[in-house]
Amino acid sequence: MESKKAYLGIDVGSISTKGVIIDENNNIIAKNYIWTKADPINATKTLLKNLKKDLPKDYTVLSVGTTGSARRLIGIMIGANVIKNEITAHAIGTSSLYKDVRTIFEIGGQDSKIILLENGIVTDYAMNTICAAGTGAFLSSQAKRLEVDVEDFGSIALTSKKPTKIAARCTVFAESDLVHKAQIGHKKEDIIAGLCESVVNNYLNNVAKGKKIKPPIVFQGGVSKNIGVVKAFEKATNEKIITDENGHLMGALGASILAKKEKEEVFDFNVLDLNFETRGYECKKCPNHCEIICIKKDKKIIDAWGNRCEKGALI
Repeated sequence: MESKKAYLGIDVGSISTKGVIIDENNNIIAKNYIWTKADPINATKTLLKNLKKDLPKDYTVLSVGTTGSARRLIGIMIGANVIKNEITAHAIGTSSLYKDVRTIFEIGGQDSKIILLENGIVTDYAMNTICAAGTGAFLSSQAKRLEVDVEDFGSIALTSKKPTKIAARCTVFAESDLVHKAQIGHKKEDIIAGLCESVVNNYLNNVAKGKKIKPPIVFQGGVSKNIGVVKAFEKATNEKIITDENGHLMGALGASILAKKEKEEVFDFNVLDLNFETRGYECKKCPNHCEIICIKKDKKIIDAWGNRCEKGALI
């Protein structure tokens, strides 16, 4: 029996690593989500093993796309057919499911972004990577402080009748404000609801500042699983906020769709069993002092980047 075609997309972020395998009609036939743990290489190895196990036997992966903060590193190592930035990947992944989407809210573990589209084309975007306030990492740290599972944040927030105002313009201010409000007697559910609202206010006043938000609005990323934040977005925008069960996988989905357009060749899931090594050093051949990142395969440099002039070129 002839094997069916499949395409792999990997989104390697600072907090989590995501992967999906789609068929020719963009249906997800295998998916996986794991923590990166500051080790994108081993995270990708684990991801590939899990995806290989879940892939139906009658499918063969014929091309691969990578995105995320470690997209180039992992893309070069696994021989990806396409390496794309997060904006493009998220826009393509989301619009494949919601063709009329005009605004994408995305909040991940350590960063957040807004993407504006018209007729499926990205017209504007913005990202926040300077401060962790208003991200998944921020909510997780506050959940530990309150001794509550972050997965329960949303349901607890919905029980609040009077959300506490929390200063969330930065993590330090938010934490000190949270402690103060708890000490003077604010209820835990009100503080949690206030944290959800502060995430939304931080996002709209910083990431989305100056952007014209138009419906339909799709909210994705790990924080989109928090119903408290979803409801806070609806309250702040006075619009229906769309979420998806695979909202945390949209970047990987977009990368897999992009991979479909590339030259087809059977992907070897065991590629990362090869001996790879990464090394960083400071180039001192000119006043720029660039940080050069090298990738070695069996002790031979296969790629390097970071140089801003030819003096730092290694290949």
